[in-house]
Parts: sequence; C-alpha cells; structure tokens
Amino acid sequence: MTALVAVAHGSRDPRSAATVHELLDVVRALRPALDVRGSFLDLSAPRLGDVLRAVRGDGHRSAVVVPLLLGEAYHARVDVPGAVAEARLPALEVTIADVLGPDPRLESAALRRLAARGVRFGDRDLGVVLAGAGSSHAPANAAVAAIAARWTAGSGWAGVEPAFAASAAPDVPSAVARLRERGARRIAVASWFLAPGRLPDRVAALAGPEAVVAEPLGADPEVAELVLHRYAAALTGERHTRSA
Repeated sequence: MTALVAVAHGSRDPRSAATVHELLDVVRALRPALDVRGSFLDLSAPRLGDVLRAVRGDGHRSAVVVPLLLGEAYHARVDVPGAVAEARLPALEVTIADVLGPDPRLESAALRRLAARGVRFGDRDLGVVLAGAGSSHAPANAAVAAIAARWTAGSGWAGVEPAFAASAAPDVPSAVARLRERGARRIAVASWFLAPGRLPDRVAALAGPEAVVAEPLGADPEVAELVLHRYAAALTGERHTRSA
C-alpha cells in the first residue's frame, strides 16, 4: 500500500509537533491498515527527506506526501517540492497531494473550537477575528478573507474580519478596531492555524486580555478525514478547487 507521509512546517515550540502527532494518531485510527508517518520541513524532526528514505527502506515503492498546510503559499509551492527533490529517491514514486485548505471541514473545525470557548451564533454584540499566519502570496490571504465574508453573512455576529500574524494586512489590532466600528462590544478570535506556536501566541497577545481566543484546529476528526481525502485524491489524480 502507498504510504501517507504528512509534512508540517515545523516549530521550535514543542506543542506544535505534539499536536501534529496527535492529529496523525486520529488519521491512523480512521485507517489502521495505512502506513501513516509524520515529518517536518524545518525546525522539528524528523525531516521530510529522512522519512521518505525510511519509507523506501521499509519496502514501499510509492508514497503520497500530504502537506499539513492550510493555504497554497510559499511552503506548499516551493518548500515541499524542493524537499522531495532533495531526497533523491528514484526508486520511490512520490506524489504530492494538495494542501488541506480551503475546505469546509477546516471551517467546521474552526467553528467547533470557537463553540468550545462559549461562542454562539446570533450574538449581535460579538465580533470575530479569523486569524491566520499571513503570506506574501496574495491568494492565500484572499482565501481567509473569503471565509470571513462567508461567516459574516451567516453567523448573526456583528461581523467577522480576517487578520494575519505576519506578512500581510490587516493585523489583529486593525481587525479588532474594524469590528468595534461595526458595533462589536466583545471580541472572539477564531484560529486559522493547525497547531500552537509562536504565531498563534502572537495573535492571542495582540487581541488583548478580554478577547476570547479559540484553540488551533489540532487533532480534529474532520481535519483527519481531510488528510485522508487529500491522500486518496492524490492517488487518483484528482485536485480540489483552490478558491475559497
């Protein structure tokens, strides 16, 4: 069977790698017969190339690399293919799957994280910041903004504003200010991050002590299902629609 090699960005924060491994444990529980392995591009171990070499050494002839990335930004477009190429494994057929986002299952997971913090639909006094990492690749940021617009239309909240921790505007304080202008008396932050780390912590700090901050998507069952869906689609040559 073709191995599934998930690859996350990596972080110096040990909570990040721990969350990735927790997510992959859920993936394994859904598909016990599938060889599922975790890897990282940088800052955490094991690295993608090392895992691919181990997969080949264990007798696999093919693997699907599933990027645990929420958007089609630099890491997905450059770093993942580069790491696969650097592994130099002509005896292993490697297919790179689509990134996880955009997908309704990610939105469901983010909304569940908000609900776990007591956020409910229809609260007209509440403004929600949908906070992501940010990218120099404009379409990746536009995908987050499109989700925020969709939530604004259907949530009954005072509004939903996108915000980014780095590399893009608006930042979190600007998004909070816009929500205040729209009548929001209270602020909640929805996390468009897969795992904890430096950037999610920055978002929480910038939102202020009174804001309700949801946890990252983490080891959510729908996120695990999405990982398997991207794996299966890569095997059949299907690609998902990248626009939000």
